[in-house]
Amino acid sequence: MFDTMRFTKVVGAVCGSLLVFLLTSWAASSLFYTGGGHGGESEAQAYTIDTGEASAETETAAEGPAFEELYAAADPAAGEKVFGKCKACHKVDGQNATGPHLNGVVNRPKGSVEGFGYSDAILALKDQSWSPENMFGFLENPKGYMPGTKMAFAGLAKPEDRANVIAWLATQQ
Repeated sequence: MFDTMRFTKVVGAVCGSLLVFLLTSWAASSLFYTGGGHGGESEAQAYTIDTGEASAETETAAEGPAFEELYAAADPAAGEKVFGKCKACHKVDGQNATGPHLNGVVNRPKGSVEGFGYSDAILALKDQSWSPENMFGFLENPKGYMPGTKMAFAGLAKPEDRANVIAWLATQQ
């Protein structure tokens, strides 16, 4: 059965556990005080996590030189090296691969290589051409420039690389 001594031990154990829990909570809150903003006070944060929102404003302010300046100063030899990233899918020998061949692509009408199966996104733009400006935007972010494109390449982040590869492609007839 349940005698008085056993009942006293159980009540003592529960009270002791609560006391340990309260003391631990008090010690932890003393060691790890975060402020909590009581009374509407705001304290300076120890660190800030960059979410990219502020950098969008600075990127707009510091976009760099215009395309015309980059293209005028482009180095076709450097563009040939950058084209190494494109060789997995594109050729410049007049034969199609995973992507269409890029001989004469600069100022060529979009979606005009015979025998290549283009996406609907590019076929809708057949009346436009691959001007250097269009290629510059496309190479930065293909899926952002032309939603629905089959091209899985993420793009070239550096504007100089894009201008260089376009200058090199202009030499490939």
